[in-house]
Amino acid sequence: MIAVVGSANADLVASVVGLPGRGETVMADRSSIGVGGKGLNQALMARRFGVDVAFFGAVGDDPYADMIISALTDESIDISALQVVSGPSGLALITVDAVGENTIVVVPGANAEMVEPLVDERASVVLAQLEIPLEVVKAALRRGREIGALTILNPAPASLSAADLRMLAADIDILVPNEHELAALGGSHEVLGAGIDTLVVTRGAAGVEVHHGGTSWQQEPCSVVAIDTTGAGDAFCGALAARLALGSPLDEAVRWGAAAGAAATQITGATPPQLTSVSQLLA
Repeated sequence: MIAVVGSANADLVASVVGLPGRGETVMADRSSIGVGGKGLNQALMARRFGVDVAFFGAVGDDPYADMIISALTDESIDISALQVVSGPSGLALITVDAVGENTIVVVPGANAEMVEPLVDERASVVLAQLEIPLEVVKAALRRGREIGALTILNPAPASLSAADLRMLAADIDILVPNEHELAALGGSHEVLGAGIDTLVVTRGAAGVEVHHGGTSWQQEPCSVVAIDTTGAGDAFCGALAARLALGSPLDEAVRWGAAAGAAATQITGATPPQLTSVSQLLA
């Protein structure tokens, strides 16, 4: 079982020709309302690989909470530990341009009120991100270490300091930043020097850079034309965790992750792709 400890949001998405500049108003071609949040996205992607998934997060007591809960239960994700707090659920305001690039503003809502969860001892993988309080992330990774689970941290958004990373490093088996998050942590040399043994860096169209056990290699990207890059990193993390939970070696899991990330850019919104789409790209 994979325990995903993270955020859940309602996503309001506007599609535009070009992203607005400072003080600029632009007209959208279309809009949509869906669900997202890094935790929820990664949980859905992992579940679509056929792995049992438990989601540890928080929602408010507003109508968006019903959307979020339905998205999780419709895919048979265990939400028995879902926390419900008074107030609004998390909300993401997303703008996507004609070439698939995006800007995202996240209003944490209930995610900021999440308290430390007790991760089930059945979990073989614990996957966390940073759209929830850092103390909750620390507790989840520590719990994962206690129960002998593989612990994965996606340090997104880029809010983790190098000092925080050094404090967390002993409880992290795999760190999965993108290139911007890696830069915020001081680069590969700094991260590996902090005690991270396995560093997997997603670089979008440039592929994936992997450092593991003193060796490094590059995973080439799948050749696609992006429609919307929202959620691509989440799809990568969910697929990586799922394949590792299924017993795949790291290099194979990274290939699946790269295919999932590429497949995610072929659909609009943060909802992850179906497994059939990922398999086709990998093939």
